[in-house]
Amino acid sequence: MKKRLKVMLLVLAVCMVILPSLSGCENATQRANTTDYWHTIKKRGTVIVGLDDSFVPMGFQKKNGELSGYDIDLARAVFKLYNIKVDFQSIDWSMNTTELRNRTIDLIWNGFTVTPERKKVVAFSHTYLNNEQVLVSRRTQNITSLQKMTGKSLGVQSGSSGAQDVDRQPGILKNRIKDKTPVLYDGFNDAFIDLNANRIQGLLIDSVYAGYYIKHEKDPDAYREIDGPFPKEKFAVGMRKGDTTLRKKINHGLYVLYKNGTLKKINEKWFGKTAKVVSQPES
Repeated sequence: MKKRLKVMLLVLAVCMVILPSLSGCENATQRANTTDYWHTIKKRGTVIVGLDDSFVPMGFQKKNGELSGYDIDLARAVFKLYNIKVDFQSIDWSMNTTELRNRTIDLIWNGFTVTPERKKVVAFSHTYLNNEQVLVSRRTQNITSLQKMTGKSLGVQSGSSGAQDVDRQPGILKNRIKDKTPVLYDGFNDAFIDLNANRIQGLLIDSVYAGYYIKHEKDPDAYREIDGPFPKEKFAVGMRKGDTTLRKKINHGLYVLYKNGTLKKINEKWFGKTAKVVSQPES
C-alpha cells in the first residue's frame, strides 16, 4: 500500500511539473497564430520565407547554390515595395505549417496550393498563379490514361496537394496503384530520378513543375503528360492567421506588380508569353 501511495505521489508530482509546461507551450503557439507580427518584420527589415528549394521553377537551387525561381523573383519584387529584404529558408515541405506556427518562418511562398484543409490552419493571400495536377510517365511505359496505372507504382511529394488529391479521391488513382499506396518523396527531383530508372511508372505532379522540368530535359518527347480529373488549383502565399497586416501588404503588392507590368515580366520569364497559368490578383 505504501509503495502504491509513493508511486501515485510521484506521478502526481511529475504531472504538476509537465502539465504547466505543456500548457505554456500551447498558449505560446496560440499567441503566435493570433498575433500580428508586421511591426516586428518591419523593424528587423527582413521577412523569412519557407520553401522547398528543389521545386522548379517556383524556387530551387542552381548548380552554384544560388536560389532562383518564379516565387523568388515575385517575393523579392513584392517586398522591395516596402524596403524589406527576403530571407529564403529551405524547409521540409511536409512540415511547412508547423514551421509557420513555430515562427521559424513568416511565410510559405513556394507554389503553395490553396486547399480547404490548409485554410483551417493558415491564412492565404490572393491567388496569383493557376495550376493543376498531371500524371507524368515515360512514353515507353505506354501509360495513356490514369486507368493504365493499375498495378503500377505512383510517386507523389509528401505534404503536396497532389498527395492530398490521391487520398481525397481514392477511386481515381489510389485504389488502382500498386499496394494502393503511393511512393512518397521529399522533392520532385528524386521522384524524377526514380521515374527515369523505372522504379516508379507514374508521377502525380504540379503542371508548372512538370512543364518546366520536361522542357529542360535532353529528350522532352520521352515523357507523356496526362491531365487528371482533380480540381484546378490556385497558388497563393500562406501565413499565420494573425498576420492580417502582412496579408494586406502582400495582396496590395501583388496588385501593384500586376498594374505596373512587373508581374507580366516575371510570368513571361518563367513560363513564356503564351502560358495560361497567370491568375490576376485582386485589388
